[in-house]
Amino acid sequence: MSSLLLVPIPPVEIEHILLLRPALQSTLNIETAIDESIHLDIAAAFDAYRNQYNSSVLLTSLQEHFPHYNGKILGISKVDFFVPVLTYVFGEAQLNGTYAVVSTYRLSDTLYGLPENTQRFIERFRKEAVHELGHTFGLYHCLDYDCVMHSSTTVEDIDIKGDNFCPACGKIVKRHLHARL
Repeated sequence: MSSLLLVPIPPVEIEHILLLRPALQSTLNIETAIDESIHLDIAAAFDAYRNQYNSSVLLTSLQEHFPHYNGKILGISKVDFFVPVLTYVFGEAQLNGTYAVVSTYRLSDTLYGLPENTQRFIERFRKEAVHELGHTFGLYHCLDYDCVMHSSTTVEDIDIKGDNFCPACGKIVKRHLHARL
């Protein structure tokens, strides 16, 4: 069976990761563990001009800490991510690779001046984690609005899209998972 390693990147709420773990296990049918022993230097990813963290730098840090991991690795933080060509991103992943990162920073309603909705936050977090992991299985953005691989540039986009893979994307993920058995 393939495996997934969840790596907290401080600052992060470990409670959120504990809620995410069983959802990822059931969605992907993949053995999932949490590794709190690694302490990535998040300061190296900080861009003072933007007051954000470069998600590509965090991907590289994960690769340096786990150069030969035989599975998937998802780094999780609650800082604001960016890539140079975009204002912000919810996450980033290596296409058909091992490493992905996701940020919870923009997933909470409180950032937008609304009351906290924990259930909606967890749903968004799960969708974005599955989405980024989908990229590690070789999936591109899907045109099916109900597919978790549909592109999301706002939290409203996350809320609208489905929480599972469409049949075509699901078939690709299953093929990748079975290939590792």
